[in-house]
Amino acid sequence: MFKALHLLLLIFICGGSANVSAAESVPQEQARELKNRFRIDHMVDRLTLIVQRDYGSAPVVVVLPDGSKWYAGRHPDTVKWTDGVTGDIITIENPEPGPWQLLGKVTEGSRLVMVSDLSIEIDPLPQPLYQGERIKVAARLMGDKERLRMPGLDYLVEWTARFISNHQPGDENFATGTLTIGSYKDDGEELDGRPDDGLFTGKLNLNQPWGHYKYLVRARNNVFERELETEILLSEHPIELELISPDDPLTGRYKLGITINAEALKVSETLLELELVGPAGLQLPLTISELDSDNAEFVLPEVHEFGSYRLKGDAFATTHEGREIVLSLPEQFFNLIEPPAPPPSPEEMAAREAAIAAQQEAEAKEQAMFLLIGINLGLLLLGVGGLIFWRKRQALKKALEGAAAEAASRTASEKSVKETLDDIDLTIPDD
Repeated sequence: MFKALHLLLLIFICGGSANVSAAESVPQEQARELKNRFRIDHMVDRLTLIVQRDYGSAPVVVVLPDGSKWYAGRHPDTVKWTDGVTGDIITIENPEPGPWQLLGKVTEGSRLVMVSDLSIEIDPLPQPLYQGERIKVAARLMGDKERLRMPGLDYLVEWTARFISNHQPGDENFATGTLTIGSYKDDGEELDGRPDDGLFTGKLNLNQPWGHYKYLVRARNNVFERELETEILLSEHPIELELISPDDPLTGRYKLGITINAEALKVSETLLELELVGPAGLQLPLTISELDSDNAEFVLPEVHEFGSYRLKGDAFATTHEGREIVLSLPEQFFNLIEPPAPPPSPEEMAAREAAIAAQQEAEAKEQAMFLLIGINLGLLLLGVGGLIFWRKRQALKKALEGAAAEAASRTASEKSVKETLDDIDLTIPDD
C-alpha cells in the first residue's frame, strides 16, 4: 500500500553554536549508513523523532545508550510519544548523549534528516470569499523551511480549521462564537490531488453567517501543536434564488427567480447546474446559462405528481478580479398538494344519507340475526346438555336399583343357606 518508508530525525537545539555542532555530528551521508541507529550530540537539549514504519506494525522500541528501552506505553515523563498505524512521533527532553537505536519494522533504506525548526504554512484564503464557496487551499508541515513528506503523515497529525467571529456590529455573525469549519487532509480524496505528498488540502464548509472572522488553523498531536491565525471577511452569497408559485399550481408552472450581484460576479460568465428532485424517484438535471441580466426568471419543468420537490445545485462564475469560483446554492422547496374535493350537491348528499341509512339498517338486521342465532344456539346447547344430564341420571338410578336388588337377593340366599344348615342333624345315631 505504501512506498518505501524513511526515518526522519528532527532535532530542536537551544543556542546558535549548538545548532552547527549537532548538525555536523551526523552527516547526511553517514546517516544513510546508520539506518535506524543514530548518535546524539552532548549539546542537544531537545529532539523530536519522526519514525516511519510498515503500515499497521507495532510502535518502535527506543534503545538508549545505556541499553535501557522505552516503549510507546512505558517511558519517562520527559518523553512525549504519539503512535499511529504508519509511524511514531517522539519528543525527548535532555536526551542522553551517545548512540541510540530504534527496534521495529523500520523499512530498509531509511535515512536520518536533521532540522532545527518545525512549523506550519497555509495558503491564504482568497478575498473576496463568499458564503457557500467551494475552495481548494493547502497547508504544509515544515522542517527548517522544507516541506516534510512521508507516507502516513496524515495519520499522525490532526489539522483543524476554525472561524472566530470578530463580533462587529452589523455583521450577520455578530452573535456567533467559534465555528469549526473543516480540516486539512493528505489522503488523496475529494479535493486532495495526491496522497502523502506533504500538501494537506483543506475541506472547508463556508455555509456560515457572513461577516469578519479570525481564521485559525491548528496542527497538533500529543507531541507538538502549531497554529496560524489570519483575518478574513466572509462576504454574502452573491446569488439569490426565489421560487415563484403559479396562480394555479395544478395547471401553471413554477418559476425560479435568479438575482446576481453584478458588482461581485460577471453575469455573462455565470451558469447554474441544478437538479430537481421529487416524488416517484424524480431526478431531473437543469442547466441555466447565457444569462444576460442580473435579474432573470427561469420556468421550471411541469410537474404532475403530488408531493414535495427540492431544487439543489451549484453555480459556476467568474469574479471581476478574474477568479473562477464554484458556489453551492441554497436549496429551494415547494409542494404540489392535491386539491380538496368540491362540496357535494343536495342530491348527492341525499343519496349519500340514504346509502348510509341503508347500510346502518343492514348492519342492524345483521346484528339482530346474529343475536337470534346466538340465542337459539344457546337454547339448543342448553337442551342437549339437560337431556344428556337426565339420561345419565336415569342410568345411574337404574344402576343403583339393580345393585340394591342384587344385594337383597344375596342376603336372602345367605339366610336360606343358614336355615338349611340349622335343620341338619349332625348327631351320630346309635347302632
